[in-house]
Amino acid sequence: MKAPRVTLDQWRTLQAVVDHGGFAQAAQALHRSQSSVSYTVGRMQEQLGVPLLRIDGRKAVLTEAGAVLLRRSRQLVKQASQLEDLALQMEQGWEAEVRLVVDAAYPNARLVRALTAFMPQSRGCRVRLREEVLSGVEEVLQAGIADLAISSFTIPGYLGTEMSAVEFVAVAHPEHALHQMNRVLTFQDLESQLQVVIRDSGRQQPRDVGWLGAEHRWTVGSLGTAASFVGSGLGFAWLPRHMIERELREGLLKPLPLEQGGNRHPVFHLYASKEKPLGPATQILVELLRNFDTASLDAPFAAPPQA
Repeated sequence: MKAPRVTLDQWRTLQAVVDHGGFAQAAQALHRSQSSVSYTVGRMQEQLGVPLLRIDGRKAVLTEAGAVLLRRSRQLVKQASQLEDLALQMEQGWEAEVRLVVDAAYPNARLVRALTAFMPQSRGCRVRLREEVLSGVEEVLQAGIADLAISSFTIPGYLGTEMSAVEFVAVAHPEHALHQMNRVLTFQDLESQLQVVIRDSGRQQPRDVGWLGAEHRWTVGSLGTAASFVGSGLGFAWLPRHMIERELREGLLKPLPLEQGGNRHPVFHLYASKEKPLGPATQILVELLRNFDTASLDAPFAAPPQA
């Protein structure tokens, strides 16, 4: 890659000349001599090969090319300043990135709200969000690949902060054979039917959470796929209510009238990595995740302004 011929200091000098209305005013603002400012801008024009300013009376005025280049340079100088600020923040312990792994059953709307509120406070800290299913969250946290984890499992050796429960509902298509029985259902009724289960993304000790042990089982890779299958009349499944609210409301899915176990309420927990202490950005994100976990998803929400 060819090295740039013009430095950031030269672009800053040109901006000062334009913003302050002349070489003398720019020199005063930059605490430099007028001859130094004039030389810097003249040298820029030689290096770029295009005139940037023309003298109109006693005032320096941008040429057409100068106006285009100056506009682009403002973003360049701003980004360079933000980069220096980020380096200073990192020196003071501010993280460049927070890695968050979440069970796919956790409500997305709560994550969106927390991350939206985090953005103007992030100071350039990136968030790397990863979705896993069941024990996959635990494996990622224990492998040191995540700083924070949200899981419905108790993770051995970690002290988690209790968050809200997520309701899972046993559902099937309204025309499914189970609904045609027109009575309260038992687990024995379910064992003769096709059950759609979600594949555990963990590899070390994958778990068949919710599977009844029936031979008729289809395993899919995501909750969205399971909802699509069941909504098409293929089997039954326990699905998070927040993901299928529309289908339930429109009658595309119908809760199974089970005598017991038709609704499950696993409680989720927020865990932090033991590999390193929480930095300031991670602590802010933890607080936001906890706050928006308990907030009503029906309540009005306005995104905060960009920093």
